[in-house]
Amino acid sequence: MSSLDPEPLWSTAADTYSRIQSNIGKVMRGQSEAIRKLLAAFAAGGHVLLEDVPGTGKTTLAKALACSIDADFQRIQFTPDLLPADILGVSLFNQREQAFEFHEGPVFTNILLADEINRASPRTQSALLEAMGEGQVSLDSQRRPLDSLFFVIATQNPIEFQGTYPLPEAQMDRFALRFSLGYVAASEEVQILSDQSTRHPLDSLAAVSNHADIERLRDGVRAIAFADELKRYVVDLIAATREADGVLIGASPRASLALMKCAQALALFDGEDFVTPERVQEIAAPVIAHRLVMDPQARYSGSDAAGVVAQVLDQVPVPA
Repeated sequence: MSSLDPEPLWSTAADTYSRIQSNIGKVMRGQSEAIRKLLAAFAAGGHVLLEDVPGTGKTTLAKALACSIDADFQRIQFTPDLLPADILGVSLFNQREQAFEFHEGPVFTNILLADEINRASPRTQSALLEAMGEGQVSLDSQRRPLDSLFFVIATQNPIEFQGTYPLPEAQMDRFALRFSLGYVAASEEVQILSDQSTRHPLDSLAAVSNHADIERLRDGVRAIAFADELKRYVVDLIAATREADGVLIGASPRASLALMKCAQALALFDGEDFVTPERVQEIAAPVIAHRLVMDPQARYSGSDAAGVVAQVLDQVPVPA
């Protein structure tokens, strides 16, 4: 990969994005911005938390991505009785061989949909921490690597709280982005009805890329230039959240990395070979807001994390 010239690498990666984005758009009507954010996190090597009400297409989006890149897909329905072994796998004793055999859990896949992740206990939620942070699972004194394409799309309902367990800060920090799909325009919803009048469009969705294409896409993202002045801008934005009024815990250095990488992905998507401040500002709220822990009194007075990010973007000087 590294032996390729920057221009062919960048051009090939941009073409891969365009094909995947267009293919997912055949299924996800009126969700171009959501697709853009999802692919930014995926191309940057991060994970995504979709926070939305039921029926907006979260599962369909995850399946469409898996189909488009010819990837293995697993879905876990998180419930209060779900155990870590149900996610990671378990070693069972083979009587015939007189030895323990490891049976892989659904985490050993490419695209993992963690549906209603906040319905499982904190103990079960934590089973994903190592997998999301390090791309591996430690079980039975062994480290088992996950596929290089491993990508978690977790969902949760922001309205229903009964029988749920709030995600701890360490878990939230593992997600590169958090965003919502929202409802589409009436004309787009009519098109959805037409698309599914006889069968679901997912049934005929074909792959438009493969694992090698995705590796080149990620190489292309890393090849996008990110000036030192812009790195300082990112660090200043993140630092400002730690000093903002009403914030108990600001964003971590992991947020700085996610903001840089996702901005590089957006630049590549837009046909640019370097990142501008506008790309950083575009993705700042989805990268930062979910990592902030707000003071209870600030929440009661109407302040929220998204407002803090908007305030920080207004206050921190933009590099010339």
